[in-house]
Amino acid sequence: MYEKPTIFLQEACLRHQYIRSKNTSNIVERPERLRAVNVGISAALSCLETLRPPDEPKIKQEDNDADDLVAALDKLKIGVPEKASKELCANINKSTASVNLLNNPAVKFVHGDVDGDVYLENLIKWAKESRDAVTKGESEIPLNLPQGDLYLCPGSLDAIQGALGTICEAVDTVVSSPNRRAFVAVRPPGHHCGEDSPSGFCFVNNVAVAAAHAHLKHQVRRVVIFDIDLHHGNGTQSITWQINEETYRQKLEADHGAPPPTQPNLQVYYGSIHDVLSYPCEDGKLELIQAASVSIHGPHGQYVENIHLQPYDSEEQFWTELYEKKYAQVLSKAETFLETTGGTSNDTLVFISCGFDASEHEYESMSRHGRKVPTSFYHRFALDARRFADKYSQGRLISVLEGGYSDRALTSGAMAHVVGLSQDYDESVDTTWWSLPNLIHLEQATKKRRGGRPSQTTNNSSSPPPPWLQRASEIFSTIDSAPPVNRPIVAPTTMSLRTRQKAATSQPEAAGDQQAVHDQGSERDIKEESPQMGSKETSVLKPSTAGNNGEGASKKLPRVILKLGRDPRESAAP
Repeated sequence: MYEKPTIFLQEACLRHQYIRSKNTSNIVERPERLRAVNVGISAALSCLETLRPPDEPKIKQEDNDADDLVAALDKLKIGVPEKASKELCANINKSTASVNLLNNPAVKFVHGDVDGDVYLENLIKWAKESRDAVTKGESEIPLNLPQGDLYLCPGSLDAIQGALGTICEAVDTVVSSPNRRAFVAVRPPGHHCGEDSPSGFCFVNNVAVAAAHAHLKHQVRRVVIFDIDLHHGNGTQSITWQINEETYRQKLEADHGAPPPTQPNLQVYYGSIHDVLSYPCEDGKLELIQAASVSIHGPHGQYVENIHLQPYDSEEQFWTELYEKKYAQVLSKAETFLETTGGTSNDTLVFISCGFDASEHEYESMSRHGRKVPTSFYHRFALDARRFADKYSQGRLISVLEGGYSDRALTSGAMAHVVGLSQDYDESVDTTWWSLPNLIHLEQATKKRRGGRPSQTTNNSSSPPPPWLQRASEIFSTIDSAPPVNRPIVAPTTMSLRTRQKAATSQPEAAGDQQAVHDQGSERDIKEESPQMGSKETSVLKPSTAGNNGEGASKKLPRVILKLGRDPRESAAP
């Protein structure tokens, strides 16, 4: 019997919405991202069922007894809907878990402050006061923070606390139950957020908090984080650096006679495969580029590996020249970390910061530098990370959604990744499952019609959809049960999340908007996938009372990492 992974969904994550303007055409970090992921999950589970067909009743040819025939037909469950008669190839957990930002040890471990949790208190205040600030024509976040890629609304607090609660629930499940693998579909993402420096759509660091939760509650001593988002997870690396720095300091003190800690401290390996030309390095800032290029294994107690994505001409070249010779080093360096810090033991947990924005199907405006991966990368990396976890962490592996912004990138990436997390090693998977024609059929089958209902056919013909597609639609209807998103209506304003520009331009239009290059839109976005295009707008922001008296100022991170937010001493974006 194969081991099912658990897929965690969280409805509260839909409540984080953009409210500065009624026009959301430029917004790519949007609630609908989770719907696209759910489509990919549904397709993955449907395709996996083709590898594991249910046992059919066997009717002996020589047996003509009517009663036996009736019994056999009964076993066929004729007339019973497939979605009621088939068991899914994964456990679906529609989580309602939540944490209190001001009263959770793991959150305070990562984002707390000796002076009274200033950042967390401010984050709550900004979210609660966001509607009033925007209605008055002000920004809902302090102007010293990057206005181009951060936004809040009153529901954001529910989304943030729900995302953290869900990933901590995933840790509890993976550590304490036979279900040793999980995929957690939550938003907003987290890997750009440092201790108190939100940026790049991220207000808290989901994976870092989950690692702290595993350490504090389950005595996990070593954590491995693989980050496969297009963008460098500078926030996660910064937090990792600080955790390892404290552990190393206590070791040095113990070596010189100080009492050792009552229990071993946490050690973290951070390995990232990313595009060093993209956010947060796109402006060429020395400190950020250096941080995104660090390779250090042991000195000062640090274990960090950064590998830069490269362009490729063919899938054969990608797998033989790039993946096997370069990208797989992120796994081998993690093996070195664990071998030098204790080897195989039950004190280890593996995470994947799983962004799908390096996908071949991502918006061209996102992948401006041509550093992409084929969809099968997300399948292969899941398999390789599983083998790693089987060897070093008793198979305990948690993959957490980070980036990915076009529907097609999210759907195809989630589909390939969930298959990799779910299949048996000896099962032969058909990678054409996530081919472009199949993705197009899948999009048409699950496309919302007027009234929010999914489409019932895949084309203009009257022929029924293929069985895998019909089954995917059925699964989708059961897991995507969240109510439609009702965006709040605010007073008219000219504020917009970011200003559009052509995809070929690598610099932001306004000098004061240098932080907004993370995910700028393009007039050439994929029409069927991207939000509806809108007219160009320029942000007009008034100072918000949320930023008075120095609130929102960021603390200094280790010197190898530049703080993520805008320097409070710099002038605000116009």
